Amino acid sequence: MLEAAVADIEFSRGRFEIAGTDRFIEIMELATMLRRGLQLPPELPQSLDVQHVHESSPSAFPNGCHIAEVEIGPETGIVEVVKYSMVNDFGVIVNPLLVAGQAHGGVVQGIGQALMERTVFDEEGQFLTGSFTDYALPRASDAVMFQVDSHPVPAKTNSLGAKGCGEAGCAGSLPAVDECCRRRTVGIWHSSHRHAGDTAQDLAGHPAHAIISLDLEEPMCGPLPALILSYL
Repeated sequence: MLEAAVADIEFSRGRFEIAGTDRFIEIMELATMLRRGLQLPPELPQSLDVQHVHESSPSAFPNGCHIAEVEIGPETGIVEVVKYSMVNDFGVIVNPLLVAGQAHGGVVQGIGQALMERTVFDEEGQFLTGSFTDYALPRASDAVMFQVDSHPVPAKTNSLGAKGCGEAGCAGSLPAVDECCRRRTVGIWHSSHRHAGDTAQDLAGHPAHAIISLDLEEPMCGPLPALILSYL
């Protein structure tokens, strides 16, 4: 077609060209010619069509149940997680200590996202919570003693029978704590219920912990009912 040796032909910018010359053919033009019956030497591919089949590895999703108990100060509206229990199905657990630590850290992360973490901008768009000095993260003092139980069902998609556990703690704790507060309040102050463009004026007067607006039409005494939440 180009009447040149294979060694002299280069491919760049979507076209085949003879090195050192202005002779070339666009790849789409070549594909069209092949579809119209252009005959190539038998040792060359007779088509530019390519089919790739990706067979992904089978997944092994965990299962579980999270129970959060929170208390809300009737006068201050401050939220405190007082008890947290979870039952997890991580399949065959290879290293129990690492799995427990992963679950603990994930739960605390979810509590922080539900009650503390918040991005704040001033009226000119300047990000005001760009460091840990201003951005509230959960600390050890904010964590409760966790009750962690395991109900393993071995996975059938891998030889170990193991399932993932990396995000299970956060996937359960964030909605569990969040929904506990929603059930007995008319509004809640924290990052997931405010716009990302909250200003310094919005933040003024609020401590780092969550403050909620109580539903005064419904009496509230003692801890909130626990919420059972299942996750995939």
